[in-house]
Amino acid sequence: MKPIRLFASVLTVSFWTLMSRVLGLVREIVILAVIGPGPVMDAFVAAFRLPNMFRRFFAEGAFNAAFVPMYSKKVEGDEDHQKFARDAMNGLATVLLALTALAMIFMPAFVWAVAEGFAGDERFDLTVGYGRIVFPYIFFISLAALFSGVLNAKGHFAAAAAAPVLLNVLIILALIGAPLVGAQAITALIWAIPVAGIAQLALVWVAAGRAGVQLRPGRPRLTPDMKRLVVVAVPAALAGGVMQINLLVGQQVASNFDKAVGWLYAADRLYQLPLGVVGIAIGIVLLPDLSRRLKAGDDTGAREALSRAGELSLALTLPAAVALIVVPLPIVSVLFERGATGADDSAAIAVAVAIYGLGLPAFVLQKILQPLFFAREDTRTPFRFAVWSMIVNAVAAIGLAPVLGWIAPAIATTLAGWAMVWWLARGARRMGETARFDARFFARLWRILLASALMGAALYGAGLVMAEALTTGGWRYLALAGLVALGGVAYAVVGQILGAFRLSELKAMLRRGRS
Repeated sequence: MKPIRLFASVLTVSFWTLMSRVLGLVREIVILAVIGPGPVMDAFVAAFRLPNMFRRFFAEGAFNAAFVPMYSKKVEGDEDHQKFARDAMNGLATVLLALTALAMIFMPAFVWAVAEGFAGDERFDLTVGYGRIVFPYIFFISLAALFSGVLNAKGHFAAAAAAPVLLNVLIILALIGAPLVGAQAITALIWAIPVAGIAQLALVWVAAGRAGVQLRPGRPRLTPDMKRLVVVAVPAALAGGVMQINLLVGQQVASNFDKAVGWLYAADRLYQLPLGVVGIAIGIVLLPDLSRRLKAGDDTGAREALSRAGELSLALTLPAAVALIVVPLPIVSVLFERGATGADDSAAIAVAVAIYGLGLPAFVLQKILQPLFFAREDTRTPFRFAVWSMIVNAVAAIGLAPVLGWIAPAIATTLAGWAMVWWLARGARRMGETARFDARFFARLWRILLASALMGAALYGAGLVMAEALTTGGWRYLALAGLVALGGVAYAVVGQILGAFRLSELKAMLRRGRS
């Protein structure tokens, strides 16, 4: 994949990911307005996080890290890649069915493991009930992730990137439509999740068939390829899902504080917008590209792809992180403060958003650095780093909670994120020049940092001037839009002047990407 095609693929994934994240933000706005922070919200968050945790293990974590490189190499080597994908699908489906059955039976134990603070109050029983409805989502979304991996490896990114949009659309429709049919909002919300999983699987299954990959259910077989996949996937599952595990540790701590689970969840969803659009999109495209280049012996091309991906991701991520740190309260209050969510909730969520903003560049860099290992089918090294990162997170979250209270998990997540980046960067040194950013990357990095800092100063000043407008009725929406536009223009102008990026390069990439 040439750098221009890499950019076009990133653009495709970023567009659909942006749609998903924007709709996800709308989803959270509706949930917070209709349900609001409290016992029901805490129970929903804890229940929904259970299938999401296992999704990182059995879907994105394991299959993006293990399945995609192996499948990509079989496609490039004209091997029987369809048989490999079919065996992987059948093996994964068998494991998922067993896991779902166990979860249905032992759901109270699952809930206690991830939210021990709920024990003894109404949140525990609510979470158990919700969990039994939403957990089957793991079966459908994990198989959908496998089909997405097939599509990504064959260079078809649109359908896989668009699938998550369905979850957000169906949840929004369910919440809006619930009063029209006399249903409770929470009931509509939890039932919409497994239905969305079915829709997502159907979309990518059909897209894979149109791409020439016909997979049908069958008996699982433990072939040599499947044994190799398991060996690679087990450590990759943990390495790829470290952030989710850290969030669960944070939830365990936060479950001992009233409303804290809902506050942290809302903050997490807000910073996931730039993370998904930039970091996850680039990681999805970069992994199969690096795998193909390494198999072909194209070391120069591999370094070029890595450097441009890192450059592009930081140019988009750093200003977003600065904005979350400098003006979190206006963003949170305008987006979330309505209905069942009040001013005190906004203030609490804003603190967590600022802390997560400090960790945002680290979360994106992980998406850039991990493919260096996964493309070489080395999942053991990131696994070790993930373990150390989880230890950092657990020690910080549990140790700081008695002193700092409910905000300790957010601080711990950010600390663990930067620790993971440090270990990944050190571990990549032994790979040689192909795993190092080039001179152009470092020449532009400090310019990106300076442009982001100057943009932050402009945002802070504008926030003070527009403080009243940002809290006044309908004007606050226009004020926030103006604040965002000001930040974007300031960053574009200053970045162009400093040489952090060239708009002419972006336009050229867009023209070539379309062609």
